[in-house]
Amino acid sequence: MWRLRRAAVACEVCQSLVKHSSGIKGSLPLQKLHLVSRSIYHSHHPTLKLQRPQLRTSFQQFSSLTNLPLRKLKFSPIKYGYQPRRNFWPARLATRLLKLRYLILGSAVGGGYTAKKTFDQWKDMIPDLSEYKWIVPDIVWEIDEYIDFGHKLVSEVIGASDLLLLLGSPEETAFRATDRGSESDKHFRKGLLGELILLQQQIQEHEEEARRAAGQYSTSYAQQKRKVSDKEKIDQLQEELLHTQLKYQRILERLEKENKELRKLVLQKDDKGIHHRKLKKSLIDMYSEVLDVLSDYDASYNTQDHLPRVVVVGDQSAGKTSVLEMIAQARIFPRGSGEMMTRSPVKVTLSEGPHHVALFKDSSREFDLTKEEDLAALRHEIELRMRKNVKEGCTVSPETISLNVKGPGLQRMVLVDLPGVINTVTSGMAPDTKETIFSISKAYMQNPNAIILCIQDGSVDAERSIVTDLVSQMDPHGRRTIFVLTKVDLAEKNVASPSRIQQIIEGKLFPMKALGYFAVVTGKGNSSESIEAIREYEEEFFQNSKLLKTSMLKAHQVTTRNLSLAVSDCFWKMVRESVEQQADSFKATRFNLETEWKNNYPRLRELDRNELFEKAKNEILDEVISLSQVTPKHWEEILQQSLWERVSTHVIENIYLPAAQTMNSGTFNTTVDIKLKQWTDKQLPNKAVEVAWETLQEEFSRFMTEPKGKEHDDIFDKLKEAVKEESIKRHKWNDFAEDSLRVIQHNALEDRSISDKQQWDAAIYFMEEALQARLKDTENAIENMVGPDWKKRWLYWKNRTQEQCVHNETKNELEKMLKCNEEHPAYLASDEITTVRKNLESRGVEVDPSLIKDTWHQVYRRHFLKTALNHCNLCRRGFYYYQRHFVDSELECNDVVLFWRIQRMLAITANTLRQQLTNTEVRRLEKNVKEVLEDFAEDGEKKIKLLTGKRVQLAEDLKKVREIQEKLDAFIEALHQEK
Repeated sequence: MWRLRRAAVACEVCQSLVKHSSGIKGSLPLQKLHLVSRSIYHSHHPTLKLQRPQLRTSFQQFSSLTNLPLRKLKFSPIKYGYQPRRNFWPARLATRLLKLRYLILGSAVGGGYTAKKTFDQWKDMIPDLSEYKWIVPDIVWEIDEYIDFGHKLVSEVIGASDLLLLLGSPEETAFRATDRGSESDKHFRKGLLGELILLQQQIQEHEEEARRAAGQYSTSYAQQKRKVSDKEKIDQLQEELLHTQLKYQRILERLEKENKELRKLVLQKDDKGIHHRKLKKSLIDMYSEVLDVLSDYDASYNTQDHLPRVVVVGDQSAGKTSVLEMIAQARIFPRGSGEMMTRSPVKVTLSEGPHHVALFKDSSREFDLTKEEDLAALRHEIELRMRKNVKEGCTVSPETISLNVKGPGLQRMVLVDLPGVINTVTSGMAPDTKETIFSISKAYMQNPNAIILCIQDGSVDAERSIVTDLVSQMDPHGRRTIFVLTKVDLAEKNVASPSRIQQIIEGKLFPMKALGYFAVVTGKGNSSESIEAIREYEEEFFQNSKLLKTSMLKAHQVTTRNLSLAVSDCFWKMVRESVEQQADSFKATRFNLETEWKNNYPRLRELDRNELFEKAKNEILDEVISLSQVTPKHWEEILQQSLWERVSTHVIENIYLPAAQTMNSGTFNTTVDIKLKQWTDKQLPNKAVEVAWETLQEEFSRFMTEPKGKEHDDIFDKLKEAVKEESIKRHKWNDFAEDSLRVIQHNALEDRSISDKQQWDAAIYFMEEALQARLKDTENAIENMVGPDWKKRWLYWKNRTQEQCVHNETKNELEKMLKCNEEHPAYLASDEITTVRKNLESRGVEVDPSLIKDTWHQVYRRHFLKTALNHCNLCRRGFYYYQRHFVDSELECNDVVLFWRIQRMLAITANTLRQQLTNTEVRRLEKNVKEVLEDFAEDGEKKIKLLTGKRVQLAEDLKKVREIQEKLDAFIEALHQEK
């Protein structure tokens, strides 16, 4: 019974404790009560369960160590029954267990206090990274929110010292019985609470001893510090500062590396199409496209390009290219020893990407910057482009080479590397090289929004610098200039007074002003060094440099990494401030151009040069197709006519006339056959091909230049003429055409058979036409020789010259001779020439024998042609005798047969040439025209030369301005979204 009563008393004490505690809201089961109560009498309580209690959600729990109320506890009165006096061995056991528990708790309190103090000291040493929070990925800061659990845990453990609040002060015990109780119960409560009070007092004593020890340690440390000299104190503080900065730099580099790897993975996933979505252009790529369009725009309306870019200027061999390579993280530029390597501006657009690659604006080839072979090929390509841009007789060129460099971790910006400024023109350079470099540099720096990256060589005397004066002229207030001192490692070794470097970095040595000053190291001068090696050397140098240790340089003013961050921040700040103003100016320009077009060309479309070229190209191709639709009859007619005009003189003069001088038909036919064979073997095929090619040209030109009525646009005339000339120039007739044509012509001329009277009459008609044309030409020649006849002299008041009078007297004398002998041969004998000369001298006319021969040639030709025409009329009825081979007939018409053979040869040759034209040459000409058009389409200068005029230039400007405005609007929208 006494055991049951004792257990009931203990349980009532614990229940009263729980009831009046503010640490727990709601009711708790017995299992949630104090461990002492459960250990004393857990086996006798009628409501105690051994199984684990169910979790209740109807109450809210608070920490019993940190959120306890500072007030006296009141307990409900307890009534006690009979209890025998026995030894309290269960109470002693409980007190020992309780003491062991709080010894462990006290140890935890002391360890937690020490851990908190160590954690606070370590946390104070870490620099503030809030300004660089944008570098670290968001997930790092999300994790950092949970890193502070140690501080909370320490607070929880330290809060254990508030346990005394449960017990009250030693003078006011919480267990104050209001009813009468036995003396044994009082001893039990006093022993339990006394142990707890003793434990709290021991904790307080330990805290006081720790404070005294800390005070003694700080006192002794202060005494030791007083013994240290001021110089050593400064050195030590600087050393600690430097170590802290380096530690911060390593942390920053590690975070940047992790960020780079994460971005690379994300970009690679997007690049592989894992998300199956179309990637948008990056912000810097959009901005670079705007700059490329602006560089090609001719500012006819004074809308200048004021968009920001980073202009890299400096003296020759000052390290401009090296700084740019460190920012791009690749050795991408050609390098030389003291010679000029940058011969034209190079625009480099830096952007982020999964792979470190480079590509030109006008090329799709990507150069892998992690491979040495691609790096060498890229440097060679840049050098070739520079030499191509430089015109003959010049050293540098203002034409810009556009290069895009992508890679993980690159700072987004646009930089322009300019040729180095020189002081003296050396041998091998153009005389105007210095002035040209100055003009190129000023053209880029006069942009009020351009960021000037002024590069100064630290290894040479500052007084030898030229670029600082140039930069001071363009930016006198230094509002957009960043000064960079290169080769600081050499400067530290060579400069006798290090304070001179400090004066340069502080902007006190040069008259120029700048936004910021930076000192960098770009390697040891070895062109084979990698970017990683140069960066390690730069960090090692500044870590051991006296310039940092002596505070001549500040940590944020050194290394190309800090320079890159500063330039990128300044670049984007300038972009955000100026891009909208530039867009507004182009909107106004667009309005002006559209208004001018509507006033001048209200009925015409706004076609720029490329669109006009495409329209002209379609017209030309249609005309070439029309050439293939010419009828075969038309081809054969013009070919036969053109070929006869080309060979008629040879046929009459070299074949017919010599053969007609023979005495019989056999000799005539033999002479004709020999001369035709010689003519066919040597001249006729070549003449026929020339005639065909000229005919094709004439027809092509006719289609090209033929007016199209109202649809004809004279703006295409120069282009069509150039295409025609270039196509004809490139066209070459098939080499095998002459060989096949020679055989065909030889067979046609061998045929003497005239099948019917119709062909006979056609041959006579052809012969009469040829002879009449020759007779007309001969009479015109005689008229020019002897002058006008008496009718023209009377009607048109014309007179003969002295020479014409001599020719007229000679002609009259020769005509008398022909009347006497109508069958006279073609040539005069010497005695006949003498006779004619003496007859003329008797009339007072002095003549030369050569004049007599010339006059005789024309007089006899006219006589012969008239005789041949009379014979031709006689041969109209000679077809019957021809069929009988002129047997028993005095009429011989071998000359008609000759002209029949010539006529048939012309017809067969025309047909053969027509087949070659329609089947081969027209198609080849069409192919040549297409090739010429393709070449012209790729040649911008050619298009500008052939398509000119105010209308074309106005449409071109309007298209450019619209394109610029659209790209600027898209860029501004993307820029706002990024904000």
